[in-house]
Amino acid sequence: MPPPSSGGIHIVQILNILENFDMQKYGFGSADAMQIMAEAEKYAYADRSEYLGDPDFVKVPWQALTNKAYAKSIADQIDINKAKPSSEIRPGKLAPYESNQTTHYSVVDKDGNAVAVTYTLNTTFGTGIVAGDSGILLNNQMDDFSAKPGVPNVYGLVGGDANAVGPNKRPLSSMSPTIVVKDGKTWLVTGSPGGSRIITTVLQMVVNSIDYGMNVAEATNAPRFHHQWLPDELRVEKGFSPDTIKLLEAKGQKVALKEAMGSTQSIMVGPDGELYGASDPRSVDDLTAGY
Repeated sequence: MPPPSSGGIHIVQILNILENFDMQKYGFGSADAMQIMAEAEKYAYADRSEYLGDPDFVKVPWQALTNKAYAKSIADQIDINKAKPSSEIRPGKLAPYESNQTTHYSVVDKDGNAVAVTYTLNTTFGTGIVAGDSGILLNNQMDDFSAKPGVPNVYGLVGGDANAVGPNKRPLSSMSPTIVVKDGKTWLVTGSPGGSRIITTVLQMVVNSIDYGMNVAEATNAPRFHHQWLPDELRVEKGFSPDTIKLLEAKGQKVALKEAMGSTQSIMVGPDGELYGASDPRSVDDLTAGY
């Protein structure tokens, strides 16, 4: 999804950073793996605050942000044994809470055509205003602008001048409808609601499936974690071992146990062409259906 969604750019950026580490060796849920991913997330969200905005008004340097050499320069700064405080992380020098009002669905047909769709009102009931007699609620996506550089929005995201409010501008979004292709064919279709946590939720679906060899249900059900640079805390779901949490804290991470995050709707295409769907158990009313 192109800007003003920042999701695609930063998922690729973080994956490029992770390429510099043997994530499979560290294993899912290990303190080392979570340390590396959390540190990579900090750098990506710092860049998001500086460089992402409506491309009709600002030049979004997506090629530089997704450059593998740039990712390597970030990876070289990551210490697997010690977390760097967010106050010490700045947006890179580049070479020349989504609410329950967000929905995602993934579809694959018998011919292998795939669609991933995420749409939103932003916060609960959006603006709370209905357009005339249409019954259509208007969103309050204006909150996704940076009302003032350095001041967090409802999801705690801090932005800069690139995403400042302006006439005819579109605010940044974290929506990340994603299709992963393997050998030229659709392999994984996924996405999620969750505000600023969409990016890291979808990221972990991709990493769980590729690096940790999980099937679509395992990747969906696995506990999640999130770091968005500011506030400087590593948010984790229940399900990680107490030893892992202690090791992360020993590395300097400020761990905060929070409620479930994200609600992925995913389809994985097997080698035989069979479709395997998984709806997130974090949302009890979600549904996977076949034909």
